[in-house]
Amino acid sequence: MDHVPGETSPDPATADVLSDVAPQLRALRRRRGLTLEAAAQRAGLSPAHLSRLETGNRQPSLPMLLALARIYGTTVSELLGEAPPERDPVVRADRSDPVEAGGWIYRQAGGAGRALQCLRVHVPYATRADIVRVHPGEEWIHVLEGRVRLALGEAVHVLDPGDSAHFDSLTPHRIGAATQGGAELLFVHTLMQSPAADLCLGDGTPHLR
Repeated sequence: MDHVPGETSPDPATADVLSDVAPQLRALRRRRGLTLEAAAQRAGLSPAHLSRLETGNRQPSLPMLLALARIYGTTVSELLGEAPPERDPVVRADRSDPVEAGGWIYRQAGGAGRALQCLRVHVPYATRADIVRVHPGEEWIHVLEGRVRLALGEAVHVLDPGDSAHFDSLTPHRIGAATQGGAELLFVHTLMQSPAADLCLGDGTPHLR
């Protein structure tokens, strides 16, 4: 059989692992509602190539697993059938150290490595120098204290305590406090596996306070 880039013939040492990977690949593709042809096109493969991976006749390389994990919205660990470490569902206030990034001060309010990034944030007073951001995902904010100025495209909204906003973060947006002393809010967004420096929290490098 001809060699296809991105895959190798299985050997005895990997046979057990492959027996788990192949059905996982098929199950995850079907869970995403993708045909073999559609998934193969996204991965840059031929349908026959992907079919061989799903039946265990070929062994995917690590780059191939990474590409398929991205397409299926999962991790290589899940593709390999590895159980994720047990996560504590409770985030204790006294274990959440404040972190500063570009004048924003925030505390984790959710678990690490989740699809939702949940934070409690102190937002500084809005200025003209605040950066307008655009990135994939959705954001939700809920004002706890103070007032927040939210610019979405050409529209500007002022949110009072108890107000919320939920928006597509591909819309150009800018968030800042409308009160001199800043504002406190709950902040949730869906950008998976973002390091703290990549969150919409300012333009500086995060550091513990």
